[in-house]
Amino acid sequence: MVFESFREAVRLLRQMTVLWIPGGVGGLLLALIWLLYHFTGAFFTGRLIILFGLLLLVFIVGMLVVLRERQGDLRALISGGIRYYFRVLLPFLVIIFTIAVAFMLLIVTLGFAGITPDPQTLSIIFLCVIIPVLMLTYFFDLAAVVEDQKVFAAVQRSASLVSANVMEVVGFFIMTALAGFAVIFGLMMVWEIALINQLEPLMNYTETQMAALTPGDLLALIGPEGIWVTAAVLFVGGLILIPLLFTYKACYYQKLAGHTSPEQKITGEYDSKGRWYKY
Repeated sequence: MVFESFREAVRLLRQMTVLWIPGGVGGLLLALIWLLYHFTGAFFTGRLIILFGLLLLVFIVGMLVVLRERQGDLRALISGGIRYYFRVLLPFLVIIFTIAVAFMLLIVTLGFAGITPDPQTLSIIFLCVIIPVLMLTYFFDLAAVVEDQKVFAAVQRSASLVSANVMEVVGFFIMTALAGFAVIFGLMMVWEIALINQLEPLMNYTETQMAALTPGDLLALIGPEGIWVTAAVLFVGGLILIPLLFTYKACYYQKLAGHTSPEQKITGEYDSKGRWYKY
């Protein structure tokens, strides 16, 4: 199912050009964030990241709607994204809140035990909290869009699917990581080849100099040309990764959910003549 879903995702990306629109939007926003960070600094850029993320969510949710129907154009993508926007955003906020509360409870528990965790320990605790939560709730957006589940039902549906198919889902995550790594590695190679002249001095750096190299030093080394090349690579990365990973996720979820369909609870009662009336 893991490989079959990936092949189906690639086939859909070839057939439905509308699926590339969220990637184009995401790539443009990534490149813009990078340029704004370089030219205006982190203070202004940090505030725009949230705004850009909320804007990108419209296109991603719309893409999930188009994938559910297996058809649609730009108008269907945007209208679907607006219609299901809060159906996806609200569970996401619930998940973030849950992670924050769980993390704080662990810190408080350690405090009562007389343990003051250092930054390294805090990082480990945070990973121990966030990884299981994200794995269990990874499909909440598709539960909300594909199955039209509400806020808490979408989170519960994702958790139940993952819990019932742990090994299958682990295989999906491995495939997702491999696909993402392949794209990122390829783009890194393109970036290094495009800036080989600017990066050539690094070949003569000692281990001490490489360890002392800061992001500011690297930016000064690649120069203005490197800034624009990096923006172009970020655009291509968003253009490829967003459609590929979300289409694969949708295809896999539809196959996974097909094996464990949610129970349909029908409420009602029989009258005195034995006739059933559904509420």
